[in-house]
This record gives sequence, C-alpha cells and structure tokens, in this order.
Amino acid sequence: MELQALPSRIGQVRRIVSAQLRYWHLDPLIDRAALGVTELLTNVHQHARPDKSCTVKIELLLDRLKVSVRDSDPRLPVAGATPDADALATCGRGLAMVAAVSDSWGALPDGESGKVVWFTLPAVARAAPPRPPQRPAVEKPARRFAEVGAPVDLLRPEHAPARSAAVG
Repeated sequence: MELQALPSRIGQVRRIVSAQLRYWHLDPLIDRAALGVTELLTNVHQHARPDKSCTVKIELLLDRLKVSVRDSDPRLPVAGATPDADALATCGRGLAMVAAVSDSWGALPDGESGKVVWFTLPAVARAAPPRPPQRPAVEKPARRFAEVGAPVDLLRPEHAPARSAAVG
C-alpha cells in the first residue's frame, strides 16, 4: 500500500497489517508485526527527505512473514540504541526494537534513489482444526431386540387391528 507516513496514517496501517495477519491465521505475529511496521513508518515520518511518501509491503513466504517499507530517501538507517545509550530515551531505539522482535531485518538501496527497510518474523504453523472423535477400533456387536410374541398376520380378521368408533 502506498501512503504518506503521517502519524494519523501509521495507526491505520497497523490496523490493516493486523487484519491481514488475522486473515492468514497468523494471530500470534500481530503484536510484533504491528510494532515493527510502526517503527519503520515512524522513521520515514521523522527522517525521510524530500517527502514522507512510502510503500508498505507484506509478504507471506514459505516459512516467514516479511514486512518492508520503501521510501524515496537514499540514506540508509543506522540503529541508534547502543549499550551506553540512555535507557529512558524516547527516540533512537526504533531499529533496535525491530531487531529485538524480529528474526532478521535490514536496509537496502532501491534503484537510483530511495531504500527499502524490512524485517522478517517466523510464520507460525497454523493450528489444525480439531479432529472429530474416532470410533474405537473394536466395535461391539449391536444388541438384539427381544421378541415380544408370535408374529401377527394382518390379513386374517381375528388379528386385524381394532378400529376407532369415533368419526373422523
């Protein structure tokens, strides 16, 4: 999806990513994917020049989910959180958070101008639907009904069923 990385749009993209992962039955990945895409879009909003336009792409590969954000700023990002960084800082930790919640991440130049920043998450095996209970391997024979009496011959009048005297 193409968009302007504005604060009002970042929440919308997070909801779209969450809905797509629910559709793919990848609910366990929603929190980490939403955090990752939020951080990448926030970086575009804060750092990308000349504009804030970008493209978000979500791919479900064989064994992983890949989320990427492309913008028109050729400068590659630098992970800001270092061991001696201020633990209470409210900025400069985005890529470190992406690295912490993802399997892998990276940034690549894209064409003559721009870049793509991406991260991957392991695709969780989908839970198989519950199976119906199996019949036991050895079945017991069905019980036979007890015979009530002598068989009735409906063609003989003495054994014909009684008729009602009521009309109708």
